[in-house]
Amino acid sequence: MIRFADILGQTIAVTQIQTALGADRLPHGMIFAGPVGVGKATTAAALAGAFLCENPKNADACGKCQSCLAMSAGAHPDYHIITRELARLHDRSGVSKATQLSIDVVRFELAAPAARKTVLGRGKVFIVEQAELMTLPAQNALLKTLEEPAGRTLIVLIANSASDLLPTVASRCQTILFVPLDAQIVRDQLQRRGVEPATAADAARLCDGSLGMALQWIADGLLPPARAVADSIDAILDGRPAGDLAELLRKSAQAQVEKMLARDELASKDSAMRDALGAFLAIASRRLRERLHEADVLAVENACQAIDLVAQAEKYLDANVNVSLVLEQLGITLGRTVLTAAGASQR
Repeated sequence: MIRFADILGQTIAVTQIQTALGADRLPHGMIFAGPVGVGKATTAAALAGAFLCENPKNADACGKCQSCLAMSAGAHPDYHIITRELARLHDRSGVSKATQLSIDVVRFELAAPAARKTVLGRGKVFIVEQAELMTLPAQNALLKTLEEPAGRTLIVLIANSASDLLPTVASRCQTILFVPLDAQIVRDQLQRRGVEPATAADAARLCDGSLGMALQWIADGLLPPARAVADSIDAILDGRPAGDLAELLRKSAQAQVEKMLARDELASKDSAMRDALGAFLAIASRRLRERLHEADVLAVENACQAIDLVAQAEKYLDANVNVSLVLEQLGITLGRTVLTAAGASQR
């Protein structure tokens, strides 16, 4: 089973959790907020094990009791993981894309079992992954359970940010912040999993402290297009031929979409495209920020302008603007930046 000692690079978050757990001051509701792939779900699993343990020691699970053995076997009857895919179980049409956590999921998979008695007697734990995908009705349906849970109940909402949730939900929870992992930690963990050193170093550099993202990209063969996006940004700022960055982003995102759909044929292609494009835009944005530390005055101006353009594209994606239009606009405006950079380099 997962223990707190297994959590990497989140010392502050783990200390906060264990301090509250050891003092028996753990709130009913918690929000684990931070980037994808940095250990939020792993920490939630460790917390669940300690919370349900019959003989906890030093604010951690003993690993030997009936509850811990059930956790180790992945069959604990009082441990519930709520994911958006559960929406398909409550969709009568049978064609749900499961792009959101619906009110039915919250009602039947969380609120209802939270009101029942525990099986093993230590309490109940509910982990809601991608909690920001809960619809507004779903979040409102959760309020009563957060306010007055039956018995010893713990609800952990995993999200990118507490601000992605309704204020009424966030105010009823304690927020624990998770940070990107140090690149060395990501590199070491990848190599421990058998990843070749050069590939591990590349993945650690491009995935911005997300071990989960690094592992997924390596498995999906997406590091080459990620490198190409970073190289294209360098070319733009150096005034060199950069090719069509917007087209590169589209093709790179499409390659990731194909991998996503291969894993889940019922997934929404549009939603997958937005997620994939957002990830590659994040690579572009990070590389632009890195170049700010090494650029001359004119290059800094170009880099700042390009960062603004990428940020605007990300906002358009969040606002559900058509993906093709987002890429077209980005390509046109970045093209102007390329011309400016090229002219400056010639002078």
